[in-house]
Amino acid sequence: MDKQTLIDHLNEDLAGELSAIIQYITYAAKATGPYRPQLAAFFLEEVVDEQGHAQFLANKIVALGGEPVTVPSAVPPAASNRAMLEAVLAAERQAVINYTKRAQEADAFGDKGLAVQLEDMVRDESTHAEESERMLQDWPL
Repeated sequence: MDKQTLIDHLNEDLAGELSAIIQYITYAAKATGPYRPQLAAFFLEEVVDEQGHAQFLANKIVALGGEPVTVPSAVPPAASNRAMLEAVLAAERQAVINYTKRAQEADAFGDKGLAVQLEDMVRDESTHAEESERMLQDWPL
């Protein structure tokens, strides 16, 4: 694993985190129905974790000599509360996959601190995914 490839991959992850921040803020605003207050609060609570991940990635990219991206990945549109939760679940599952790969790349690069932090981020994203799954279990179609 060379440094530039690692920087490029971390920038892809940063774009994903920037997208997640926008996704959660937008979905909180769009939530409707009798569970709107709880759903909006759930979405907004996730912003803090995603912002922390984005800040860590940006700092690490700079520390490695790179330039952090400023353009997020596309936010999937969602027309209903269920669609929003499904989109969040898909994004969190993808983040788990990405950070698991990135931790392996960090190990191969020889940056154990980065690998450990990425593994912590896998835990965070797994917890977010599990919470979304639980909310969807009895959600009406």
